[in-house]
Amino acid sequence: MIKHQLPRQIIWDKSIEKEISFRPVQLETDFEMLYQWNQEPHVIPYWNLNISREAYHTHLTKFLQDPHHSLHIGLIDGVPMSYWETYWVKGDILENSYEYHPADQGVHLLIGDTQYLGKGYALPLLRAITSLLFENAETEKVVAEPNFLNKKMIHVFEKCGFQFQKKIPLPGKEAALLFCDRNEFRQRWQDIHAI
Repeated sequence: MIKHQLPRQIIWDKSIEKEISFRPVQLETDFEMLYQWNQEPHVIPYWNLNISREAYHTHLTKFLQDPHHSLHIGLIDGVPMSYWETYWVKGDILENSYEYHPADQGVHLLIGDTQYLGKGYALPLLRAITSLLFENAETEKVVAEPNFLNKKMIHVFEKCGFQFQKKIPLPGKEAALLFCDRNEFRQRWQDIHAI
C-alpha cells in the first residue's frame, strides 16, 4: 500500500482573506496541543478521546505509524488551529460500508483552538483539504463519516459539496456517510488556488 500523503501547498481563500495550509503532525511537537484539543467540550462527544495522556500518546503513536492514514495540523495564516486525518478508504473499516474505488480517500476534522470556533473557518478549511485530496489524479471521490448527531458538521460538509448517502454503524457511533464527487466539487469551487 502506498503511504497516504497530502500535497504540501498553501491555499489563499478569498472568502476569509487568509492563507490555509496543512503540515504533518509531529508527535513530540504537537502532542500536548492535540491532547488539550481532545479535552475540549465541543470535541469530546464526537471524538471520544478524553483519555489519559499515556493512553492518548499510545493512540497517536499508533495512528502516526499507520500507512493508510495521514495526520495533519491545519493552519490559518500560519497559526495551528485544527487537526485533520486523511486516509485511503481501502484498508479502513469504512471499506465495508459501500462499494469503494481503491483511490477513494476520506477525511476527519476537528477545530481544536476555541478562538476559531463559530467564525466560519470550517468550510474554507474543508474546501482546501478536499481540493488537495483531489490532487491525486485517480481520486474521483472523497468520503466522510461524521457522527450522525453532529448536525453542524454535516451541514458544513454539505455546503462543501458532500452529499448524504446513508446512515452506517461504525465503532462508537452511528455515522452519516457522505460522498464528494471530483467533477461536482471542481465545478462548484473553481476559484481555489494554491499560492
